[in-house]
Amino acid sequence: MFAHVLLAVSTLLYAVGLILQSMAARRTRLSNTIELSIVKRLAADRSYAAGLAAQVAGFLLAFFARETLPVYLVQAAACAAVGVAAVLGAVVLGWRVTRPEMAVLAVLTVALVLLAGAAEPSRVASVPPATGWVLAAVLAACAALAPTAWRARGAVPLAGLAGAAFAVLAVASRPLPSLDWTALPLHPLAWLALVSAAAGQVLLAAALQRGSTTSAGAAMDAVTMVVAAVAGLALVGDQITDGRTGWLIAGLILIVAGVLAMGRVGTVVTEDDRHTDARVPEWRPV
Repeated sequence: MFAHVLLAVSTLLYAVGLILQSMAARRTRLSNTIELSIVKRLAADRSYAAGLAAQVAGFLLAFFARETLPVYLVQAAACAAVGVAAVLGAVVLGWRVTRPEMAVLAVLTVALVLLAGAAEPSRVASVPPATGWVLAAVLAACAALAPTAWRARGAVPLAGLAGAAFAVLAVASRPLPSLDWTALPLHPLAWLALVSAAAGQVLLAAALQRGSTTSAGAAMDAVTMVVAAVAGLALVGDQITDGRTGWLIAGLILIVAGVLAMGRVGTVVTEDDRHTDARVPEWRPV
């Protein structure tokens, strides 16, 4: 039960972080070339720094929850952050969310409920050596595709790569809470988790420059959920609740359909949107 409380607070922190990072990212200059210093530049913005701190805190809580909860459930909660961000943005900050975006969010919510319901709680103390190599290959593929995604129009390509990087982070960190803390600095999966976290932050920062918080967040979370679900089952031994394989299949189909729809209704941010005054934040996907 305590792990579920940690997960709920983690989701709220992820949502707050996503909002703050989006506000900061839209105030920066948009570039069509890869800039590895983008996070360093954004860190000078207090909103982005606060958002990053919130996401780090959220990750730490999810990290401890992951010791007893499967990747499915943890990632479903993390994916719910985009919906929480939409509600917070509309209620607290006065952001405008379009009806198509709300409809897609509803589809994503149903998908996430199905995926979470299919999860069977389990502990993972160790993983096969091949797990690290497969996860490293996924991260390398993200790096190879990054230049093309950076030049593409809209948030979805970059957000999708960020999602894949964060999926590597989620799966790589699954067995880490069960290890002795003194073993972490020398464990290959710990280093892979750090590298994937850094790569995901760079890609997410660039995606938030190009699209609404909803479109970027939904694309990222959908890819993270799918990749983490498959990798969790295949690489670290996550289980499906008896009789709920259909929930898993239906959830994955809905979440892929949802992210494709979100990419259509809220992909591009205009020049005015990116430089909106932080004191009067707006949500105006084109």
